[in-house]
Parts: sequence; C-alpha cells; structure tokens
Amino acid sequence: MQNKIKKLLITSATSFELMPFMEFLEKEGEKKSFFEYTFQGISIFPLVTGVGPTFTAFALSRFSDIKEIDFAINIGIAGAYNRSFNIGDTFQIERDCFGDLGVEESDGSFTDVFDLELMNDSSFPFASKWMVNDTKKKVRSDLPSVSCLTVNRVAGIESTINARLLKYNADLESMEGAAFAYACKMMQVDYLQLRSVSNFVEVRNKANWNIDLAIQNLNTELINCIKTATFSV
Repeated sequence: MQNKIKKLLITSATSFELMPFMEFLEKEGEKKSFFEYTFQGISIFPLVTGVGPTFTAFALSRFSDIKEIDFAINIGIAGAYNRSFNIGDTFQIERDCFGDLGVEESDGSFTDVFDLELMNDSSFPFASKWMVNDTKKKVRSDLPSVSCLTVNRVAGIESTINARLLKYNADLESMEGAAFAYACKMMQVDYLQLRSVSNFVEVRNKANWNIDLAIQNLNTELINCIKTATFSV
C-alpha cells in the first residue's frame, strides 16, 4: 500500500525563480508559518538556497526538517547545449554531474576529480561520474528526461563550451542541480529536478535570453505537479 506524501520541500536558487509558485501558494494554499504552507493536505516548505553548488548543499543540510521530508523538488532555469530544444522548454533531470570540479591543465584542457583519481567515479552516489535519479516515486513522469551539467562558472566562450560538450555531452547546464541531487541522495530523500531553458549555451549574449518565459513555464509545470500528481512513497 502506498502512503501519501505529507511533507514536500520545494527549492530554488533565487526567490524570483520561485515567485509564481509562491503567489499560487498565497492564493490557493494555507500559510501555516513563515516556512510552511499546506495545500490539499500536503505540508509544503519553500526554500531559497542561494546560487551555486556550495550554497545549495549547505542550505539543504541546514534545513531542520530534512529528515522528515517525503519528497524534494528543485526548480530553476538552465542553459541548453542541445540545439533541438526551444527556449522555454521544461524538462526533468534524469542525471546530473559536477562539470568544473577539477584542474585546468597547461594546454587548457580540463581534468575532473574522477580522472585525477581523487574520487571514485562509481562510489555512491555516483555512477560513472553522474548522479542518476533512479527513484520510481516521481511527481511527474510525462516531462522529457535529460542530462544536466552543474558548474560554478557558466560557459560563455567557445573554448569552454566545446570542452564541456566534448567531455560530458550534457543537454543542459545549471549551477545547482548536482549539489541538490548529491544532498538528497546522501540524506536519502527522494527528489525531482525541473529545469526550463532560458538561453542556449553560447558565446555570452543576454539579448538572446528569455528568463521571464522560462520562469513562467517552469512554475506552470511545478503548479501542475502539485495540483494533479499522485504523491506516493
């Protein structure tokens, strides 16, 4: 027999990425405290972690109710390496990895900590460098599943873009996903990561970005998850 989820953690790096969902909670949910809302019998805890892997992992580790959470969802915008995608497309992340954890060699190439043999690329929670979201308890299953690279420094010049594509061949790039996945796996929390494309990973040109569209589509999918999904563990 499946048990209904009672406590749900929703995280994002910034408050503006989560704003439409917060407006939804204020309108249709019940505010229990500064940190907690209820909707359809589920306690929902919104958490803004800060930008980047370090702040994300630390915020999750310091969240006092983390061990009581039944499910966690991370949302955010992302850059797309995959040119078959459209700006505004929303995906669930099937696998994520740290894309700039290592050393830059004298020839400009990048060697990650696994290739340096400083870490085992298949020791938990890694599988050949990647963290795979293999939980069967997904909130949403009809969104396309893609791979994502998590970095401290987003790619903005051709040499970096090409090197990362060659080494990892990821679909998307973000600044928090792998840290979120790592924390959830280490603390045994089932999770889902949703990302909407705000731009393509190319020579940096913000004129080609559409952050507003990405955030709107992202939050629409998150709200649909909350409204229509069967939460079970």
